[in-house]
Parts: sequence; structure tokens; C-alpha cells
Amino acid sequence: MTSDNRQIPRVLISADRSSSGKTTISMGIMAALKAQGYVVQPFKVALDYIDPEYHTEIVGRRSRNLDGYLMEEEGVIDVFTHACDSVENDGKKADIAVIEGVRGLYEGLTADTDMGSTAQISKMLKCPVIMVINARSMTRSCAALIKGFASFDSDVNIAGVILNNVGSQRHADKAITAIESTTGIPVIGVVYRNPDLDFWMRELGLIPVPEGRKTYDRFAERINLIETTVKDGVNLEKLVEIANTAEPIKTPSKSRFEERPAVAGEKPPKIGVAFDEAFNFYYPDNMDLLQAQGAEIELFSPIRGTEIPKDADALYIGGGTPEIFALELSLNESMKESIKAASAAGMPIFAESAGMNYLTKSMTIKTRDSPDVTFDMVGLFDCDTIYGSGKRVVTYTNGTFEKDTPIGKKGNKFIAHEFHHSILENISDEIEYTIDISRGIGIKDKKDGMIVNNTIGTYVHYHGSSYVDFAKDFVKSARKYQNEK
Repeated sequence: MTSDNRQIPRVLISADRSSSGKTTISMGIMAALKAQGYVVQPFKVALDYIDPEYHTEIVGRRSRNLDGYLMEEEGVIDVFTHACDSVENDGKKADIAVIEGVRGLYEGLTADTDMGSTAQISKMLKCPVIMVINARSMTRSCAALIKGFASFDSDVNIAGVILNNVGSQRHADKAITAIESTTGIPVIGVVYRNPDLDFWMRELGLIPVPEGRKTYDRFAERINLIETTVKDGVNLEKLVEIANTAEPIKTPSKSRFEERPAVAGEKPPKIGVAFDEAFNFYYPDNMDLLQAQGAEIELFSPIRGTEIPKDADALYIGGGTPEIFALELSLNESMKESIKAASAAGMPIFAESAGMNYLTKSMTIKTRDSPDVTFDMVGLFDCDTIYGSGKRVVTYTNGTFEKDTPIGKKGNKFIAHEFHHSILENISDEIEYTIDISRGIGIKDKKDGMIVNNTIGTYVHYHGSSYVDFAKDFVKSARKYQNEK
């Protein structure tokens, strides 16, 4: 692969702060553009699972994550161009990319740099920014806010404004006049106040899509309302015009997604991936990278399946919300026994965050209004999971593998993140840890990566474009097991 300059129409939807409405408006823009016939590639700034699930549900293409702290600039561009060039369910490459930002435009890892921020991604991708402003109780102050954001960093191109939570036409007219006369930046949309645009929330954000689709009768109706509201309130022709002003970007000379050369007579190792309402937090890039290394992916459900996939050579049990489905998981004895047998046989198993919780002895759900309820889980790890303790962890994590594991060898370093509201209790003193955490929380005393047999459980969430050894080592482990069994 040789590098070239690519002209991909794109916009980045940001805001001055969280809860300004950028997620809802981003979803509406994606839906409205798709309805007009565009092939839309969605993205989310920073490492988040749930917002991208909504993007994917809306446009039918897997949403990808872009993180300037975890990924170098070349990695960000690689993920971006790989996603836009991918042929998804629609059978086409993307016509336009819509990127949803995180928090406020300039919020990042530190107070004196833009590391990890939406602004950093906008500069890496030379991407025009559309600012969503919560205009409740503001008119001329909107202009001051936009002028300040536009002048704060001249390398960030704020190319348009969408006003949200507007109370009336008069309110909108005053805010538009103030912004455009003061800054010269066009207001391309007005979205009026409507509580029906809000989505269902929980501790760590929106309700995951697989759960919402199954649980809430008005789930699809809510998405349709968002599409209609944005289509009526935002000048999509102007938004596409802005997207087309994005400058060409230089693609990497070698992509992380290039396929590993096949070896004659080699059979692809099969990785069973747990996917259902309980486990659905996965980065699409991880799946693509595993497949690029030669693996075959087969999905299975710990809730409804009776056993792991036949002829599986490894298991990947990712993050999710198993606490909501603890009863169903607990009652599925045949699945639990199937996983235990695979682990005992030495199969490589990677259990990530909620997946690790599923492999502990039990899961206890604490609530304020009723007695604690405990459910038996798989029992591979000699400890218990507690949900509802009040502890919430959302942080970047840096670590080093101290021992060989299915997903990393001794000495491998990584940058990743933690995203959970569970804790582990009654941890056996005999537990063996494989990861030393230098930044982050981990399982206990800056240790992570519990290992039993060839099964590793961790609170760390890995993105394969950042931790490039993940896909290589996991597929190697699966291939080794395949050859030995």
C-alpha cells in the first residue's frame, strides 16, 4: 500500500460542553443524510461503545472510534480511511463521514494541550467543525461563545453552528443575528425544545442499542422523530457544502488493516465472540484486525445459546451490561459448563470487563430500594462481582504485560481505557495477575489481567489500532490451540 491524498467529504459535530445535544443532533444528521441517499460513515471521538451503536443502528455501517491519546495521527487517519473505504451492508464505500465529538470541543487529557480532545481530531483530519449550542436562555451570548471558541485555536475550523433547545422563532432570530453579524459563521440549523428527543439513560450513558431495541416499544419511533426533527431544522444542503470543503488527507503508507499473507494449507482459526443484549461492547476495528490476521469470527449468545461455537479455537467475551441479564446468564447452565470445559482444555479466552465479571463465581446486584440479589456465574475466577457499589471508573489506562497471555506477551506495553461501575470482592490470594498498571485503576493494587488456565480477565478495554499486538497475539494463540487440540 502506498500513501496518497484522499478527498473525503466530512464534518465533525461538536459542542461547548456535554449535554448540549450533539449526540441527538449527530444521529439526526446521519439519519437524514442516509434518507437522502448518501452512504454515511459514522465516527465517535474517544473510546465509547454506546453512542457508536446508535450510529450503526441508524446508518447500517459500523461506527468507528477516533482517539488522539491512544492513537498517533497516522493511526487516526488509518482508522478513518479504512472505515470510509470499507464495503459494509450497503455494498458501497462512504460518500460522506459524520464524526460525533466528545464533551466540549477543547476538553482533553490535560488543561494545557488538546491531547485526546475533539479539537485534536479535527486538526488531524483537517475536518470542518459544526458547533451545537444549547441556546436555552441565551441569544447574544451565543455569539460571544462562538467567537471565543473560533478564536481560541486558529487551526480549528469552526464552519457552522446549530442552535439547540430553542424556545421560539423570535429566540432563534435574535441568536442567529447575533452570531452571524458578530462572527461571520453561518447558523445552519435550529432545533426547538422537545423532551421527546431524549433517550433512555443509565449510569454510564445511553441504554445500549440491543437492549433498547428489545425493551422499549418506542425505540424505533424515537429514532424516527430525531431524523424528522433534524431534517426539518437543519440545512443539510449547506452541511454537505461544508463537508466538501474538507482538505485532502494523506493516507498511511502501510495500513494496520492489511491482511496477513495466507500460508498454504493453513486453516483459519475460529474465534467465538459473545454477542447479545448482555455483551455488545466491541470495537469494529478489533474484529477487522482479527480477521486481517487470518481469524474467522463466529458470534454466539451466552444468554440464549446452549454452548460455545463448535470447533472454536478461542473465545472473546467483551464488555456490556450483564447485570441487567444476570438471571438469564445464571440459568444458562449448559453455556457456563461449555465455557468452563473450554478453559480447562486450555482454549485461549479473553474476557474483557463485563466479560470478566461473567466468569467470576457470582454477580451481586445492589440497589437502594430492595435487598441485594446474587446470581451464580461461570466460576472460572475465584472472586465475586458487585454491581451497585457506587464506584464508577472511566479513565485512560497504561500498562505492561508482566507474563505471557493470550492477548499479549511479557514486556508488551499498551494504552487503553477502563469503563465500568462494578467491583470485584472476595478475591482469592491465589489469583495470578499478568498486567502491571501505571495509569488507571485495574483490579486490585494496580494489578490486572487475572489468568486461569489460558483464560485472561481484565478491566482494561483494548483498541487494536492503539495496542497493535492485541490482534496478532490473540490470533497466534488461537492458531496454536488449533494446532495442538
